Amino acid sequence: MASTQIETVSTGLNKAKMILVGVFVAAALVAFYFFTGRGALLQWGSLLGGLALAALLFFTAESGQRLVAFSRDAWRETQKVVWPSRREALQTAAFVFAFSVAMAVVLWLADQFLQWALYDMILGWR
Repeated sequence: MASTQIETVSTGLNKAKMILVGVFVAAALVAFYFFTGRGALLQWGSLLGGLALAALLFFTAESGQRLVAFSRDAWRETQKVVWPSRREALQTAAFVFAFSVAMAVVLWLADQFLQWALYDMILGWR
């Protein structure tokens, strides 16, 4: 399974696109607050329209295309995961729980032994 890695040099056009994305996002936020008292439709329409334009421009830039490629690869990898069955998951959880209880008992016994050895035998405080 060969993964195709595309190495591109960031051009001035891509940098300009990213700057325009930032300008569109900022303009959308400014328009949202500018149109506060002039109706919710105009206010939210200007925000969503500006953000939609920014998103469209972002996905035509190199960074947006890399994000889309990464998302596709991540989705393909999640489809390859073999999830355990319900029975396997319950058995594993039961094993972890039993091991934790056993370790707690061992540590409690070690603590009790050390307490007896130090306080009763060596120091004679009891």
